[in-house]
Amino acid sequence: MTAAGTAQIGVTGLAVMGRNLARNFAQNGYTVAVHNRSVGRMESLVAEHGDEGSFVPARTMADLVAALERPRKVVIMVKAGAATDAVIDELVPLLEPGDIVVDAGNAHFPDTVRREAALAALGLHFVGTGVSGGEEGALNGPSIMPGGTVEAYASLGPILERIAAQVDGSPCCTHVGPGGAGHFVKMVHNGIEYADMQLIAEAYDLLRQGLGASAGELAEVFAEWNTGDLESFLIEITAEVLAHTDAATGSAFVDVVMDAAEQKGTGRWTVQSALDLGVPVTGIAEATFARALSGSAAQRAAGRELPAHTTPWAVADRAAFVEDVRRALYASKVVAYSQGFEQIAAASAEFGWDIDRGAMARIWRGGCIIRARFLDRITQAYERDGALPLLLADPYFAAAVGEGVAAWRRVVAAAATHGVPVPAFASSLAYYDGVRAAGLPANLIQAQRDYFGAHTYRRTDRPGTFHTDWSGDRTETEA
Repeated sequence: MTAAGTAQIGVTGLAVMGRNLARNFAQNGYTVAVHNRSVGRMESLVAEHGDEGSFVPARTMADLVAALERPRKVVIMVKAGAATDAVIDELVPLLEPGDIVVDAGNAHFPDTVRREAALAALGLHFVGTGVSGGEEGALNGPSIMPGGTVEAYASLGPILERIAAQVDGSPCCTHVGPGGAGHFVKMVHNGIEYADMQLIAEAYDLLRQGLGASAGELAEVFAEWNTGDLESFLIEITAEVLAHTDAATGSAFVDVVMDAAEQKGTGRWTVQSALDLGVPVTGIAEATFARALSGSAAQRAAGRELPAHTTPWAVADRAAFVEDVRRALYASKVVAYSQGFEQIAAASAEFGWDIDRGAMARIWRGGCIIRARFLDRITQAYERDGALPLLLADPYFAAAVGEGVAAWRRVVAAAATHGVPVPAFASSLAYYDGVRAAGLPANLIQAQRDYFGAHTYRRTDRPGTFHTDWSGDRTETEA
C-alpha cells in the first residue's frame, strides 16, 4: 500500500465501469485511491487486482480525499442523477479550491452545467466527462470526452489521454469545451449509436425476410461487410451475435431473444435537445421511437391483425439484393452521423462551446461503441472545412452516398411494398431528399400559419415580412 497524499487520482463508485476504469489507471502507472459506499466492493477490487498496479484503499470519503495529491482529482462513477448529486454533496466539503471533480457517468448535460456553476462558486473545477466503450473500453482504453475549464484539462488531460484508446499514435481523448460540452457530445454519440443499431437491425430484417436466410448465413454477410466501408465495432459484433448458437435450445441465439429493445435515456435526451435546437435528427428520433414501439406489447398485440396488402417476396438476384441493402445501410449511416454532427455544431453555437467537430470524429475512431472506418473520412472532411454546414455535402461523402442512392430507393420501396418497417432507412432517405430539394412544401405550411394565426410570411420575389388579411379583403400588408 502507498502512503496518504500520494495517489494521483481517485475513483469513487466501483461498479463494473468504475472498477475497470480504476484498474486502467493503475495499469498505466498511476497510484489510484479507490472508494465505494459499500466497502466490500472496494476490498474485492484491491484483493483481486492489487497486483495490477498501485491502489490506495479508502474506507470513507475522507480517506479518499486524504490519499490524493494536490490538486486532488476525484472521478465519480455512480448512477446519473440524484446519486451523483449525493456523492458530490458528500465530497465537496472535503475539498479545497483548485481541486477537480470528474463526473464520468452518463449525466444529462444540463445537470453538468448546473453542477459546474455550483462548484465554480466554491473555487472547484467540475469536469463533466463522457466515457464510451463499455466495460471493456473502460479497462483497455475508452473514448473520453471531457468538458470543463482549460485549467482543469491542463492538469487532468494527460492522465485521461494516457488511459484512452490510441489510434495511429493519437489518444481518443481531447478537451471538448467548457460547461456541459463533454456530456453533450457523449449524449449525441449515444444518439448516433441508437440510429446505427436501428439501421443495422433493419438491414438484418430486410435480408432475413427478403432472402429467407438463416441467422448463420447472415452472420457471413455482416462479416464480409466488416471488411469494407462498413467496417465498425457494431457491424463486427452483429456478425458475432448472428453466428452464436443458444446452448439451451440449439437455435440461433438471436431467435430466442425477445424483440423488445430497452433504453436508458440518452437517445431520448438527444432527440429532446435536437427539438430545442431546431435540428432535424430524424434517424436518431426514429431509432428511439422504434425502441419504444418494440416494447409496446399491448399496442403491438392489438395491431397484429391490421390489414397489410403486401406483396410476397421474390428476390430474383440474391447478390444484387444484398448489395442494395449494404449501400442503403452505408448511406443511412452517413446521414445519422451528419445529423449528429449538425446537432453538435448547433449546440456549440448556442452555448458558446467552440467544439471542434473534426476532433470529435478523431476521438471516436477507437474505444467507443460507434468506432468505424469512415470516422477517418469525417475527420478529414472537417479538416478540409471546419465550418462545413452539412457533412453530406463534403465531396467524399456526396460521392459515396450518391453512388448508393438508387439502391437506397429500391430498398425503401421494397420494404414498403412487402410490409417491412424500416423507419430509420426511410426517414434518412427523406432527410437526404429534403436537404437536396430545390423547394419544399413549407411554403404552404407558412401560408396556412398566416391564415389561422397571422404568423406572417416572407416572399420569394422581394424582401420583407408580410401578412394577408384572410378574413377580410385579402389585401397584403407589410408586417
